[in-house]
Amino acid sequence: MTATILNGRELAKTMQEEISAEVAAFKARYNVVPTIAVVRAGEDPASVSYGKAIEKAFTGRGMGFALHTLPETATQDEIVALVARLNADPDVHGIMVQEPLPKGVNEAAVKEILSPDKDVDGVHPVNAGRLAQVAPVGRPPMVEPFFVPATPAGGLEILKRYNVSLQGKHAVVVGRSNIVGKPMAMLLLRENATVTICHSQTTDLAAVCRSGDILCAAVGRAKMIKGDWIKPGAVVIDFGVNFVDGQMCGDVDFEAAQEVAGMITPVPGGTGPMTNIMLMRNVLEAAQRQLKEKA
Repeated sequence: MTATILNGRELAKTMQEEISAEVAAFKARYNVVPTIAVVRAGEDPASVSYGKAIEKAFTGRGMGFALHTLPETATQDEIVALVARLNADPDVHGIMVQEPLPKGVNEAAVKEILSPDKDVDGVHPVNAGRLAQVAPVGRPPMVEPFFVPATPAGGLEILKRYNVSLQGKHAVVVGRSNIVGKPMAMLLLRENATVTICHSQTTDLAAVCRSGDILCAAVGRAKMIKGDWIKPGAVVIDFGVNFVDGQMCGDVDFEAAQEVAGMITPVPGGTGPMTNIMLMRNVLEAAQRQLKEKA
């Protein structure tokens, strides 16, 4: 058996066209350009590269992008003051603060100052809390609107677009970070899956992985999940971004896994291309909410 490839790159192209149409309709109605402000302190190469990718994605779809840079010597007060100014700027609808932050800066304090309504990366405690408390699909949400981090949101979108049934399925999430593992687990739980979260202290990790109808890998260790860790026919979502001998690879041993899994995301070309798509969707949604509140 060879797994069906969950092609995030092709799906992203389809969604780009959808977002372009939604942005055009929004601009025609409000005469406003949905805009993201990206805050960076320092010149970390990965952050610089990601910022350029965001700019290309947004400007290519008629959305606004503004980069605000501070030196690596920036203090916590300077970063907080910049974010506070952007919170108050009506022309900015979404804010992303890139990591890493300079040494000595309290990451929690920077996240706290973000307006939850402009926190399109879903890192503010209010957004994380609402995701944790939202009711399962099919019921009234019981919380105010919130934003989900773009990477796990993209993983869920892949599952939905490929018509993967989640209700009642056992989903195993390997990784417990606040930006991928935990929110992905909460998203799957909301979709009525039964969710197990694994981490470095999990006993017999391979056996737990093997029990999952859906297996999500988000640990940042190249090819850690082997083919014999996967339940035959399982759906595998690989969020890993690693480099071995200059080649990008995921957290899953793809070559072995595709002979066991029923469906699998490749790396590259799987969850990665979906991240900026979901970020654009979040910014557009933020702009829609903010304009409706003013109406």
